[in-house]
Amino acid sequence: INDLESSIERVIESYGIPDEKDEILIQPMVKNVLRSGVAFSHDPDTCSPYRVINWSENSNTTLVTSGGGGKVWLQSAESSINPPIKLKSVILLIDELYILFNKRPIDIEFAISKELDREIIWLLQVRPLILKKDPESLEDHKERIKNIEQKIMKSSSPHPFLMGKKTIYGVMPDWNPAEMIGIKPKPLSLSLYRDLITDSTWAYQRNNYGYRNLRSFPLMPHFFGLPYIDVRVSFNSFVPIDLSDDLAGRLVDYYIDRLLKQPKLHDKVEFEIVFSCYTLGIKENLKRLDAYGFDNLEKNEISKSLLKLTNNIIDSKKGLWKVDHSKIYKLNERRNILYNSTDDILEKIYWLLEDGKRYGTLPFAGLARAGFIAVQMLKSFVDVGIFSDEDYEKYFSSLTTISSQICKDKSKLSKKEFLLKYGHLRPGTYDITTPRYDEEPEKYFNWDSNLEDTNNYLNFKISASQSREIERQLKKNSLNGNVNEIFHFIKAGIELREQAKFNFTKNLSDALSLLSDLGEKYGLTREDLSFCDIRDIKELYISADDAEYILEESITRGKKRYKETSRLSLPPIITDHKDVWGFEFPEISPNFITQKQIVANVQNYKNLNNLEGSIVCIDNADPGFDWLFSHSIAGLITAWGGVNSHMAIRAGELGLPAVIGAGEILYKKCSLANKLFIDCVGKRIEVLE
Repeated sequence: INDLESSIERVIESYGIPDEKDEILIQPMVKNVLRSGVAFSHDPDTCSPYRVINWSENSNTTLVTSGGGGKVWLQSAESSINPPIKLKSVILLIDELYILFNKRPIDIEFAISKELDREIIWLLQVRPLILKKDPESLEDHKERIKNIEQKIMKSSSPHPFLMGKKTIYGVMPDWNPAEMIGIKPKPLSLSLYRDLITDSTWAYQRNNYGYRNLRSFPLMPHFFGLPYIDVRVSFNSFVPIDLSDDLAGRLVDYYIDRLLKQPKLHDKVEFEIVFSCYTLGIKENLKRLDAYGFDNLEKNEISKSLLKLTNNIIDSKKGLWKVDHSKIYKLNERRNILYNSTDDILEKIYWLLEDGKRYGTLPFAGLARAGFIAVQMLKSFVDVGIFSDEDYEKYFSSLTTISSQICKDKSKLSKKEFLLKYGHLRPGTYDITTPRYDEEPEKYFNWDSNLEDTNNYLNFKISASQSREIERQLKKNSLNGNVNEIFHFIKAGIELREQAKFNFTKNLSDALSLLSDLGEKYGLTREDLSFCDIRDIKELYISADDAEYILEESITRGKKRYKETSRLSLPPIITDHKDVWGFEFPEISPNFITQKQIVANVQNYKNLNNLEGSIVCIDNADPGFDWLFSHSIAGLITAWGGVNSHMAIRAGELGLPAVIGAGEILYKKCSLANKLFIDCVGKRIEVLE
């Protein structure tokens, strides 16, 4: 009792000098708690009028407030859709308190208990919500979401040149913008990614490889600067060109329906949903179509089309990937010629980017296709029982790509030689504000110590029995090539994909550095330039316009647009136009790499001196983060990334336990932890501290 009294007195004293109007409320202990959590009148990240509820479904009323995770529902204050019935009372409570407190942003703690046959909501605490900027007006907020809703409704209608009755939008299918440029990229990053890849290059190369012609269809629309993949367009582009329109249409509808039923597969569509190539297990996989009315003749037609397409790609003598392989070296030759031919900054920027498409991202798109097929082929060896999971992992450990080469070269090259080779890389490949390796090398590397090469880089060999069975399966399935040729393709497909990426990012990185020099001439910082549109920069080369005026105008427009971008919260996958008004952050199925377990401390990648022996968290992971592997990190967690993404390949190659594509909720939970247990075999993560 004495301890209770002193505790109460300390709490009262903490409020300062009492006012006669002050009241102390005494609340009974809440029993039979069903769910509890915290809720906000405004989204703390966007400062927009979204009702945000973070809750857990159990009797532990401290789980959410102590950072233990939970579910998240986000709903516009102007939403006309109904929240989940179990959260309706929470929304009503926030709305009532918001009015009661004169429309000041608030956050609350709540609990919902069950007494007899009804649920009772308890307000445990209410506080002013301190926002980093003024909250957005309801009118502006509503108008913006309404525009997005109307755009989605129009785009989801049937299209005369597209198969499929409707579409879905996602941040991770296909060219996964969330991983490469983030979910809220600055205008320069967004426009560069569009220009180099998603406006036309992606479709041109996919059509070259034997798929339907989707040229002129932009793959990546954006909603006030938030990039999404148009999944219907993507799914159309994976259909072999020789399939009839009727069969192609039904196939696309099947893909979309499957993703609607299993949205957590949105970062694994090519491995779990789409039939994009022929593999040893294709006939078994095609049985999934039985439930959708596809007969045996139609499945055989799909199988034959995929076989023809795949053989044209993997052929050891005239496979399509070989043509693209030859192009990536042309890029380096032309870059050197360009630098020696002109001092005009705008001319260099223009041609670095144009060459970056023709000899960089175009062959990269082809080699990336070959890389996907290579991995699917390898996985099919596991599916039909030729390889074990351990064999699959060991094979990746035998590969040598840019990431493993960085680790080796860090040990054997001088600092000058190392930076000459790798200096163009930067975390956030499309982000002008992040320094290149050669601009701030101490930011990324510890030059006083060399990484101990702990990877064995195995010379992987298959057994005689495995070789015979693969040979038999190749002949049985009419796949071109023998065992040696198919493994040559698999190795080349995976390694050359990364080599092509390494090459074209040099053109991109150099163009960004030159743009920084151009901006400096007019007193513009890199931060300023991150808001411009690359189309305006390229127009300066073509036109005789005033460069300073065009740059400032572009930056002004970009800042205005990005202000709108920063005010928005949308779900990672949009399956219906109503999703933009309210949604629960979806369940994500992370990709666990290797068969290992690990217990280690957690570090943010910016803590350079504490990376050794730690699990490192990075939100989006592109090639510029390869510097991490020059440190002896114990594990890796990314918010975004697919099963065949850059970091997934890197982790598999280095034998590094990793969780790729954890999703926003799980990633936040992991990044806030002090120590984690990662079990890649059991596919689980446990917070230890």
